[in-house]
Amino acid sequence: MPLPPFLTSIVNWLRAGYPDGVPSSDYIPLVALLARRLTADEVRRVSDELIASGTLPAGNADIGVPITKITDELPREEDLLRVRARLTMAGWPLTD
Repeated sequence: MPLPPFLTSIVNWLRAGYPDGVPSSDYIPLVALLARRLTADEVRRVSDELIASGTLPAGNADIGVPITKITDELPREEDLLRVRARLTMAGWPLTD
């Protein structure tokens, strides 16, 4: 089974940066760098879903549901903020 594009890009990045394998001293810093973050397209998809479903004004819980559906992970604070910023720039109401 092929890897999803997101994971393939990570594997390719690791292979390019560590052609002889990852030294044990680099494991922890690499894990910190590889924390999941919504792509710009995923931010758009979450915003579009909120708009289409009429879930506006939207609060963090409302935004977190589509993020969880798209990523199969709990939303990170920075991703909630990025979706909120996109909705705000488009003039959509938010709850505090």
